[in-house]
Amino acid sequence: MIKTILVPATGSDRDNAVFASALIIARAFAAHLEFLHVRPDAASTAIAMASDGGGATMVGGLITRLEEEASRREEKAKQLFESFCQREGLALRDAPSDPQGPSAQWCREIGAEPYWVAEYGHAADLLVIGRPGKDEGVSLDTVEGALIDSGRPLLIPPAVALTAASPFLSMAKQIVVLIVAEDQRAPEEEADRLMAGLQWQGLPVSVRHLRPQAHSAADTLLSAAGEHAALVVMGGYGHSRLREWIFGGFTLRVLRGANVPVLMAH
Repeated sequence: MIKTILVPATGSDRDNAVFASALIIARAFAAHLEFLHVRPDAASTAIAMASDGGGATMVGGLITRLEEEASRREEKAKQLFESFCQREGLALRDAPSDPQGPSAQWCREIGAEPYWVAEYGHAADLLVIGRPGKDEGVSLDTVEGALIDSGRPLLIPPAVALTAASPFLSMAKQIVVLIVAEDQRAPEEEADRLMAGLQWQGLPVSVRHLRPQAHSAADTLLSAAGEHAALVVMGGYGHSRLREWIFGGFTLRVLRGANVPVLMAH
């Protein structure tokens, strides 16, 4: 049962889309949303960025600039949170109450975002995190830390907020196991076992075999998922393998190119 959902509030223009996607799930499960903003530690960041010969003056000036940027980002994140809650009629709560329904809470920490997202994630039932961007939003390190270190499922919504029904298997009208056959091979037995397991749960499931398109297996998967406005469910593996997986190609392409939500679990 999903009752608590963690949502990073980055102060990025992408936040509203992520907030809206998280709210779809919160309404379906009457869940509590924790919006977490992590303010960078300006002093630590400045020391890491400054060159060995920069001296105290350079570090001091850098700290000032970083503090100013952090303040602007935090203020924007808080404004986006407050406007969203007011617009959606979300009650602000820091403890359960009756009658229970979708509610929201603002949380703030100072330090490294990957660390704090994983720490808060330990106590959440689900994490909803925006796609990593080059200059704004969460980083790939935050996504990786959330998936590996939190021990909780991670939902990565598309760039635009969804207005469809809650994307979970128990509520799905149809579940399709997509097999992309690379090098003329497909994991037939694994797909059959997965389908059988879902059928035992009384879920409507089938298997569809796909041949890679000209570009990549990821494009093939995304194209098929997009045809049905489907939720893509992907699994994570060991830490070293996941790092290669995320930075290597398939998952990075999915994270940045999917027009459908992506649910990942380790």
